[in-house]
Amino acid sequence: MHSYLKNNVASISFATSLSKVAGFIRQIFIAATFGIGITYDAYNYAYIIPGFLLIIIGGINGPLHNAVVAVLTPLKRREGRIIFTKVVIKLTLLFFILGVVVYFNSSFLINFIAPNLNVEAKSIATYQLRILTPCIPLSAFIGLSFGALNSRNKFFMSSISPALTSLTTILFISASWIFTHQNTNSNYLFYSGLLAKATLTGTCIQFAVQCWEINKIGLFRFDSAWHVFKNEEKRIFNLIAPAIISSGVGQINVFVDMFFASSFQGAASGLAYGNFLIQAPLGVLSNALILPLLPNFSKFNSNKEIRNLEKVLISGIEYCLLTTIFLTGFFITFNNQIVQFVFQRGAFNSEAVFLVKNILIAYAVGIPFYLYKDLLVRTYYAIENPKLPFKLSLAGIILNVFFDWFLVGAPTINFGNLSPYNFGVIGIILSSGIVNLIICIFLTTNFNIYGINIPKTILLKKFVFISLACFISSTICYSVIKDINGFNSNIWDVFLLVMGFLAFSIIYFSITKLLGVNKLTPSIKI
Repeated sequence: MHSYLKNNVASISFATSLSKVAGFIRQIFIAATFGIGITYDAYNYAYIIPGFLLIIIGGINGPLHNAVVAVLTPLKRREGRIIFTKVVIKLTLLFFILGVVVYFNSSFLINFIAPNLNVEAKSIATYQLRILTPCIPLSAFIGLSFGALNSRNKFFMSSISPALTSLTTILFISASWIFTHQNTNSNYLFYSGLLAKATLTGTCIQFAVQCWEINKIGLFRFDSAWHVFKNEEKRIFNLIAPAIISSGVGQINVFVDMFFASSFQGAASGLAYGNFLIQAPLGVLSNALILPLLPNFSKFNSNKEIRNLEKVLISGIEYCLLTTIFLTGFFITFNNQIVQFVFQRGAFNSEAVFLVKNILIAYAVGIPFYLYKDLLVRTYYAIENPKLPFKLSLAGIILNVFFDWFLVGAPTINFGNLSPYNFGVIGIILSSGIVNLIICIFLTTNFNIYGINIPKTILLKKFVFISLACFISSTICYSVIKDINGFNSNIWDVFLLVMGFLAFSIIYFSITKLLGVNKLTPSIKI
């Protein structure tokens, strides 16, 4: 069993790492080709609906994947084949109808999502959305097949599959560069639909590969016993429905942010680049800090060991604050070097660097609240009390609308801007951070209802001390790099980032050690 687990972990880790590397390279190619121009701006609006279905609903650990894994894993091949085939056909047909609706209403949807985009950007976004609509029914099969493969311990292909779309995008962009270079008077492949067509082609390749893999394990075959296993089929749909609703609630905030971002040129592109830089380390931290805690939460809750649950939760909060505030300080201190090294080439000019580095700073400020909220929400689910997080998610949508509106000047049709605070796209990011902070406060204070006591005053003091250590470390490092940062070279940027990371780490963890906030206190050790 140990060897089995070890092999699967290695396979998943290797495939996931390849997918992340491919995604990183893809983003570099996109930045060099489109910068923060109108085409990539339009693509980010066009991809909202297909992307939600393809990544959130149909992706790994999405509702389709999780439901199929839960139901098919204990079943024999013939039983699993019948259930899987029935669910695939029904759900793909449902998503096909949805795709048709999206295709014929693409112009209305783009106007609804991004009312303040200029006419050219709306036209390009509408065109791209129509190209992307076949991804909608394909997402149903891909998500279900992820679950089917994993239920039969086939982890590598589902983990590496997202890289196929990234590689296809890289090839499309490379082809456009070659063609443009050879035909200076023509721009045949380098046109507004390039990214959408690359995404569709990559999704089709994913679909074909998944079909091949599913066929190899014999899970997609028509069977004469079409009428059996109705209960298992119903279980899958019962698992899918609430998860899609929950995911949809979270996605509404994306719609809200993009709605307000449409007022600012290049905002959608800037948000995409900034979010890309933030999500990679956040994903690593989430997996490293939160996932190992969840089994303990569930075990202690089922055994009524509330005091042990408290200890694990408090230690998780402390590590969360220590690591996320470190990330905040690092991104704020070295924002310029990070953006220049990763993106500045080709169409990604100094103007784009200026926009994205400011966006990166705004995202960095909200990192602690984002991960802290994630930890608290998962704790509530682990102790089987999901109602409060769900209610706060709904309330968060209303708060997000208000803060987005207020921080971009509180615009009105008849009276102009009612607020003196117009932070532009930065205000939209700060709004999310404020909402996450408010939700964190409510989640933390309500643990008492369930008999879980969190030392709020102690944790608040630690937050202040850790933030102070971050401020001192950032000030020292920035005062040094601002005087020596004068070479326009990627090699120099890499050297500066590596040395800066080491220096910032040493100073930060030395100060937190001195202040006694980078280790667990004796009273909460486990």
